Amino acid sequence: MSKWIKQGDKVLVIAGNERGRSGTVLKRKGEKVVIQGMNIRKKHAKRRAQVQTPSIIEMEMPIHISNVCLCDDEGKRIDVKVHRTKKEKDLFYMKGDKKVALRTLKKS
Repeated sequence: MSKWIKQGDKVLVIAGNERGRSGTVLKRKGEKVVIQGMNIRKKHAKRRAQVQTPSIIEMEMPIHISNVCLCDDEGKRIDVKVHRTKKEKDLFYMKGDKKVALRTLKKS
C-alpha cells in the first residue's frame, strides 16, 4: 500500500522505465517520491559568473507513489499488514511462516 511508504524505505518500481529495479526513498512530498538512482534526468546549468563553468547536472526526479511498492532486503515485493495493540501499531509482513516487523507506526 502506498500510504505506508516513507523516507528511508526500500521500494520496488512496478511501472515505468525503471520497472523491476529497487532503491531507497530519499524524500516524499504528497503523492510523489524521489528514489535514489532512479528516474535520472540531465539539467544543463548555464554559466552565471566568470568563475563558474557551464555543466550538465544529473538529478533524480520524482515518481508517482502508485508506481512503487515496498520490498524486502532481497528486492522482492511484500504485502504489509498492520498489527494493533492498545498503545501502538506495528507494520509487518510474512516471510515464509514468520512475521517480520517493518516498523512501529504510532505510540500513544
